[in-house]
Amino acid sequence: MKSKSPSSTNNNNYKTSISPRSSLHMDYSRNSIANFALVSLLLAGVLYFCLSSSSNSNPLLSFLKTQDSCRQSNSMITTFPVDELEAALEKASMPNKTVIIAVVNRAYVEQQADEAAATTATTTMLDLFLESFWLGEETRPLLDHLLLVAVDQTAYDRCMFKRLHCYRLVTDGVDFGSEKVYMSTEFIKMMWSRTQFLLNVLNRGYNFVFTDTDVMWLRNPFTKLISNNETEDLQISTDIFNGDPRSENNLLNTGFYYIRSNNKTISLFDKWYTMKDNSTGKKEQDVLCDLMRQGLFKQLGLQVRFLPTDYFSGFCSDSKDLWSVCTVHSNCCRHIAAKIADLTAVLRDWRRFKGIVAQFPSEIARNRTTGFRWSPHTGCSNSWRPSNDTKL
Repeated sequence: MKSKSPSSTNNNNYKTSISPRSSLHMDYSRNSIANFALVSLLLAGVLYFCLSSSSNSNPLLSFLKTQDSCRQSNSMITTFPVDELEAALEKASMPNKTVIIAVVNRAYVEQQADEAAATTATTTMLDLFLESFWLGEETRPLLDHLLLVAVDQTAYDRCMFKRLHCYRLVTDGVDFGSEKVYMSTEFIKMMWSRTQFLLNVLNRGYNFVFTDTDVMWLRNPFTKLISNNETEDLQISTDIFNGDPRSENNLLNTGFYYIRSNNKTISLFDKWYTMKDNSTGKKEQDVLCDLMRQGLFKQLGLQVRFLPTDYFSGFCSDSKDLWSVCTVHSNCCRHIAAKIADLTAVLRDWRRFKGIVAQFPSEIARNRTTGFRWSPHTGCSNSWRPSNDTKL
């Protein structure tokens, strides 16, 4: 019988000493190494792809660059303090940086006495203005975008009491609280102060609809304004419309207009305001008319649209189409008490018209309102008669 060699015995002992668990561990190690090698190859391929591809064709690299760019941009932003005007504009602004602006003083927020009729108005100009938004068609939401600019403390306090967007405009050395009779020295000063303020708004990049407080908003005017066409720089109301929306022979009225903020309109307002010291006895509206006739609109390349009185009417020229009219302005009127009396009649007429429209089907309502006319503007007609008024 042959004996086993020591080496053979050792080998057999070695083989029999390996447990199943050790064998499994070795298999797992070999698999891990293989997986690691495979992952490394894949990562190397991705890295090569990223480095060899442009950011335009490689979304991953583009995203990383965008993230890095955002971090760099954020690190460069400097926060500036927001002043009161900017804060007020931001709160009232529509998403496209458009606001509605009206200017009020104490005389427009308090009841006024009519000396000629020896009576006191039972409402205020501001109340009538706000009431028109309540009664108008699709106008109530627009109040969220109205900024009331108060030129005295009383007007500001009343604005805040009504929970509107308010801004206090201070003009050193000037009291704008009392009534400023049309074309009086104080009236002209207040109009130029308004122009300077609106120039400031344009410089801040805000478009705006400016409206006098004696304009009744019966329908949403944006339905008639070319609000989506950025080629229109200025759309302005007229006292008398000649039928051509591009004709500079129209008699413009600065009581209602829609203007976009751009270099052309800022230049217009800048030139307009610089004329105040060379236009003694003229209100800002007259000066703007002069600049238009001198060719400034064309020199600046302004696209100007004059608004028809059928849609944007006033006491100078009543709209005969109550189914389309958007605004009614108490222009061609001299005193606040007279304006209040006649605008009260306008809202009364409007309620009556709406009552007919609500009561009958459309075709019948149109027939019933065929002869509908506004009440005579008696108060404003009488406001031009000679009186003992010494405030001019």
